[in-house]
Amino acid sequence: MNVTIYHNPACGTSRNTLAMIRNAGIEPDIIEYVSTPPSRTELVKMIADAGLSVRQALREKDTPYAELGLGNPDLSDDQLLDAMLAQPILINRPFVITPLGTRLSRPSEVVLEILPETHKGAFTKEDGEKVLDAEGKRIV
Repeated sequence: MNVTIYHNPACGTSRNTLAMIRNAGIEPDIIEYVSTPPSRTELVKMIADAGLSVRQALREKDTPYAELGLGNPDLSDDQLLDAMLAQPILINRPFVITPLGTRLSRPSEVVLEILPETHKGAFTKEDGEKVLDAEGKRIV
């Protein structure tokens, strides 16, 4: 299965998402989007395919969001996209694209919605939260 993750290795959610993809037996294409951001066309498509608004795909925490005044409701989608492309850290993460769909994997287990059920056993997130049992089935 062809899977792409827009990844930030400094982000625990992104690391957990990547680990869940690998737990499904898949080695994804990893794009470290802070240094290799998507094109405007790719970003717009990812956001739309994930069913999000541009504002929902904008990251506030640990970014220059406030300093840039991006909370202003009068800013257009084009203005927000311009900011995201100028400073890719403003793109929320991780976005994952598979043949089964596109998701912003926050929380990380959202990625399970677009992966095949081929998990290789239990999975526990970095913080100790159990996500999959020994048979690779989701713990609810």
